[in-house]
Amino acid sequence: MSATAPRVVALTGGVGGAKLGLGLARRLPAEDLAFVVNTGDDFEHLGLTICPDLDTLLYTLAGEADPERGWGRRDESWRFLETLAALGGEHWFSLGDRDLALHVTRTQALAAGRTLTEVTAALASRLGVGPALLPMSDDPVRTMVATAGGELAFQHYFVRERCAPAVTGFRFDGADRARANPAVLAALASPRLEAIVLCPSNPFVSIDPILAVPGLRAALETAAAPVVAVSPLVGGLAVKGPTAKMMEELAVPRTAPAVAAHYGALLDGLVLDTRDEAEAEAVRALGPAVTVTRTLMESLEDRLALADAVLAFADTLRE
Repeated sequence: MSATAPRVVALTGGVGGAKLGLGLARRLPAEDLAFVVNTGDDFEHLGLTICPDLDTLLYTLAGEADPERGWGRRDESWRFLETLAALGGEHWFSLGDRDLALHVTRTQALAAGRTLTEVTAALASRLGVGPALLPMSDDPVRTMVATAGGELAFQHYFVRERCAPAVTGFRFDGADRARANPAVLAALASPRLEAIVLCPSNPFVSIDPILAVPGLRAALETAAAPVVAVSPLVGGLAVKGPTAKMMEELAVPRTAPAVAAHYGALLDGLVLDTRDEAEAEAVRALGPAVTVTRTLMESLEDRLALADAVLAFADTLRE
């Protein structure tokens, strides 16, 4: 498998991105697909390096994701967390027993000098995942959320505080010093590249951290393949997560044109849900081409259908 010569590169983070990622992985040969994954959500907890977006995608593609919660591993048990709580330990972040084994393995490998890219590739191989899962950088970048009550590390905002504080902005600590993953740059420069997909992930805290790494936005802008984004909004609301809440608190309209304006000249096309079809012309006025389809992914068939629509749309833009 080549991690640097794919036909499709998808930028992703979170559950929504992983859902489309599964559809793409089922439609494309493993060697034709590479994922660029947000690591701004990563953090150190209980002495372990936790990579939520990488793990959500890894478990989803491996068929190990918990179908009820949408995150973590299926068939999970919680004896470690229960014991930790009983001992008075820090238990606000849920670590299942099976999930814990992955974090321990990763942390040990990183401490031994392996890069996050190398560790992720080894874990993917163990779990039978074919497409390349590429961290945006092997250097630490940490998303910090500015709120009315002060700045919070992303997982403290997202999990511990349950997204309750009002958001006023974001900072990607370490991004200015981070080096873009060489495998990502190679994938974006591949002569085989036919499409770049921005999955329906949160633009502010899943895609923007990737774009903040020096060289990555420029690599996307100069790539020969069209850049196609899937709007994370359905009828002005986010299916999962705080995207719509963040937009409202930042005084950004909860609309497809606002999503297009956020990405700006980076976009060649935007995929809208059928419930947002009335906004298509306003998006086109900003520059991107538009296609309208069902983007709500409630089943595997929905994931596959959206993957088909995105790939077909990219084909028309490339032609």
